[in-house]
Amino acid sequence: MTRCLLFKLQRCLFLVGILLTAAGCATTQTRAAVDDNDPLEPANRVFFNVTDTLDKHLLKPIAESYVEVTPLPVRTSITNFFNNLTYLNVILNDFLQGKFNQGITDILRFTYNSTFGIAGLFDVATPIGMPANDEDFGQTLATWGVGQGAYLYLPFFGPDTVRDATDRVPSSLLNPFFYLSNIVMLPVNALSLINTRARLLEATNFLDEVALDPYSFTREAFLQQRESLIYDGNPPDAGFDDIFGDTGDTDTDSDGSGTLRIE
Repeated sequence: MTRCLLFKLQRCLFLVGILLTAAGCATTQTRAAVDDNDPLEPANRVFFNVTDTLDKHLLKPIAESYVEVTPLPVRTSITNFFNNLTYLNVILNDFLQGKFNQGITDILRFTYNSTFGIAGLFDVATPIGMPANDEDFGQTLATWGVGQGAYLYLPFFGPDTVRDATDRVPSSLLNPFFYLSNIVMLPVNALSLINTRARLLEATNFLDEVALDPYSFTREAFLQQRESLIYDGNPPDAGFDDIFGDTGDTDTDSDGSGTLRIE
């Protein structure tokens, strides 16, 4: 067991080294290509296509079968369990971001769900006024002024950025299951993966139907969602004046507000 734990720690440290190296490379590339948040697009597209092919032929069919045979209340409880299991990472980043009141509330949420909610299977905290928050180390680095770096599509993990990918280290170390043997973790991780994929079925079906370029659609949706999380749902409006302002080709309201009209 000790050897297994040391191996896991070595993997985390190795990942940190890779990400720090990538951050340096990404900084150089983005300076050379202003406004390009995806300087690694050729490699990212390869990883996206490989992962997408594996998903469509293996993981998605398994997730669809899982939905068919598993009642919704059971799937909800499984989702609650895994969300609660990883909530210590949210609490840590609450305090690292200076959100002390939120951090205290999240400690109470974790405590209530872990006890009265039977190890997190039931979310008893939300109904009594303690909704879940979504904080991670990537958001913490953003509040500290660290740039996002290059957009990454990690094989089998999905969309990310150099900055946000660093969250994989503290989130792993704060997960109690990280310290269990691989024999125990294999079925647990498999269940978590299948359950997560099942929750995304509707979103990925929508993506397949509407996106002309699924890769670009996924990238932009991910980056916008991350920006929303960093600013707690209130991202700055900077840059939108050029789109919605009066450029000469766009009709404006009589008050000069620059509202975009599509006719």
